[in-house]
Amino acid sequence: MPMSIEHLAAQKAPETLKNFIAGRWVASSSSETLVVPNPATEQILAHVPLSNTADVAAAVAGARAAAFEWGEMPPPERATYLFKLREALLDNREALTKLVTTENGKVFSDAAGEVRRGIEVVDFACGAPTLLMGQNLDQVSRGIDSEMVRFPVGVVAGITPFNFPFMVPMWMLPLAIACGNSFILKPSERTPLSSQRIVEICEEAGIPTGVVSLVHGAVETVTGLISHPGVDAVSFVGSERVARIVYETASKNGKRVQALGGAKNHIIAMPDAVLDQSVPNIAESAFGNAGQRCLAGSVLTVVGEARERLLPKLVEHAETIKMGFGLDEGVSLGPVIRGDARERIHRLVDEGVAAGATMIRDGRGTGPAKGFFVGPTMLSIEENSPLAREEVFGPVLSVLYAKDLDEALRLMAETNEYGNAGSIYTASGKAAREFKRRATSGMLGVNVGVAAPMAFFPFSGRRKSFFGDLHATGRDGVEFYTTKKVITTRWF
Repeated sequence: MPMSIEHLAAQKAPETLKNFIAGRWVASSSSETLVVPNPATEQILAHVPLSNTADVAAAVAGARAAAFEWGEMPPPERATYLFKLREALLDNREALTKLVTTENGKVFSDAAGEVRRGIEVVDFACGAPTLLMGQNLDQVSRGIDSEMVRFPVGVVAGITPFNFPFMVPMWMLPLAIACGNSFILKPSERTPLSSQRIVEICEEAGIPTGVVSLVHGAVETVTGLISHPGVDAVSFVGSERVARIVYETASKNGKRVQALGGAKNHIIAMPDAVLDQSVPNIAESAFGNAGQRCLAGSVLTVVGEARERLLPKLVEHAETIKMGFGLDEGVSLGPVIRGDARERIHRLVDEGVAAGATMIRDGRGTGPAKGFFVGPTMLSIEENSPLAREEVFGPVLSVLYAKDLDEALRLMAETNEYGNAGSIYTASGKAAREFKRRATSGMLGVNVGVAAPMAFFPFSGRRKSFFGDLHATGRDGVEFYTTKKVITTRWF
């Protein structure tokens, strides 16, 4: 039965999820499970198995068995499956949005945006016949021609985080299979239900047996995938610490790897920022999705007079934010993912205050009694504060002060080692151009607080936010999921 909201509500007892291997839904051979609660209500939604190396081996065997035939299928034929997948996802769009809201906690509008952006990657992947074109040059030498052609990598493993349970799997799956690879998805054990539904929809769309597999689990499952000799490439999104481990381990085992890690994103507010539009946009960047975004604005540097103009209005706006379950009317901020995440956020705020930070707005201890809520929190900090450097991953905005753009850019470069995203709010084209050229992050916004690239551009984090050479999505994604052969030909 499909993993719908109605199905979850009708369950007498939460079910234990199954893996999808070689075209069949099968129970994990491990008896270990974790509870999957709704983080806004703490209602138990399901139990997720912690699959072991035997489950991983079975999934890899099934994927390898399918890889050759799928890779030999002409790209226009593969594209027809992508078009079917796109239509099936669109037919299930509202149900998928509700499912994301229920298992992750984000509000309905955020979940709807996530689902939309995930489907946009399928739109991009439907262009496989064009994306996979090679290059050629006749008469590269007298009587000799050269051509470059693309081939699938083989078996790809995708390891995804809890914060975007639909979109991040869709960064990987559509492009991987469009390029002729078979794909094994290992979703976060904290939000496995959206991935379960994605794979069910792939099955409904008729994608051939073994091309898409699903293995639930945690550390043992990830370790099995990144070290198994039958896996050729690994796509990972998660924390910086784990991204580094995945990159080092998988590459040591001879695999192609892209590993997207953490972030500490800076927003610069110039004195000429247009307040009516900038204030709600900055608030959405900092507090939207409960701050659990790798593109979330985490540090706000107010420049000069922006301190008096913008900060009071930002605090005033934060006071209007209503917390609760994201399917309820009027709610604009959901919970963080688990109780341990809430406690970690509280601890980091306490450490920041102990190191000299001054509280502007304290959101701790606010919100509904049930659920893992942290309200919008703002602190004034110095550049040596731990809150300037450590990723909080919650609705916490640390505020720095700068006299001019030069100082703001210096703070952006020197206070942390990440390089995911950054934004500037200004009415000056000169300031925006200077920011574009000098900012140290790979994804930049000008009067845009969440600078998420469209599917046909790469998700281009830098520094400690990314390990690898080719980024997710866009042409980089096509390059990552294909290997090249160059053929030099002479006929006598």
